[in-house]
Amino acid sequence: MAPKKAPAFDFPNPMDNDTLVGHADTLRTFMDAWAARDTHAIHPVWMLSGPRGIGKSTLAYKIAKMVYGNVGDFFIIDQARNIDKDGKIKSDGKVISVYTVRAMIEKMQMSSMSGDWRVILIDSVDELNTAASNAILKLLEEPPAKTLFLLVVHQLANVLPTVRSRARVEKLHPLTVAQLRELCTKFLPGEDISTATLKLANGSFGKIANLKKSGGDAVYADLIARLENPRCNSADIMAIAKKIAPDAALHGILLDAIAYFGLADLYPTAALAIADINKIYLEPEIGIFKIINEIKKCL
Repeated sequence: MAPKKAPAFDFPNPMDNDTLVGHADTLRTFMDAWAARDTHAIHPVWMLSGPRGIGKSTLAYKIAKMVYGNVGDFFIIDQARNIDKDGKIKSDGKVISVYTVRAMIEKMQMSSMSGDWRVILIDSVDELNTAASNAILKLLEEPPAKTLFLLVVHQLANVLPTVRSRARVEKLHPLTVAQLRELCTKFLPGEDISTATLKLANGSFGKIANLKKSGGDAVYADLIARLENPRCNSADIMAIAKKIAPDAALHGILLDAIAYFGLADLYPTAALAIADINKIYLEPEIGIFKIINEIKKCL
């Protein structure tokens, strides 16, 4: 019997998403600074920091659309526009190359005569390789006139201190359960999103979206049910391990399960084991099975 496919959901790209939930204080702070720019120079570099999936990119694009004068004045650095040394698209989902940054700088220099405000949006700074980060740093050391940098950051610890020191850092908070429900109503109409799934998301609608795309919410519910079942045996554990193993994005639900049961001492060991699963095991379900079995032993 073929495995049941997860339902398909159409989530808009942050560039096309006009629905911003949360972060009103940060948006208001920017709007006030923008409105007063003629009397008080606005900081040229705004760093939007916070966990993945909480709407940082949506906020960045919302700000960008208010600032730039025309399409030619808007420059984006992200994985979708990542290029190699030959100028070919290289969207490997790992790092953003220095060639991408250099190409953006070249285009920006060509537009410098327009006199309008320009926006450079980087999504995300975490993904810049070392050479790309240094190229951006040189640009930030002497920001061009009437140029606004919007830097999306998932983890401040991943950003060069010299880059961070030149930015106004706005720390965005995870979304509340009520805000998550609002987004679910908008983008997942008709779906029954349990309170457990909302709490599992830790304030990230992006995580809910990924769980719904992959069917991970149902897998997580199954995992918890088996762990709570005193009759759960090795065959049951292997069955759920086989559901989790094929999708690396689902491996993190093991850590969520550890948090659910309050097994803090097990967390570091399990996190390392998850990171090593694809390196050590030809059959990832074996590694997943061992982690689930360790959780079960602790209950």
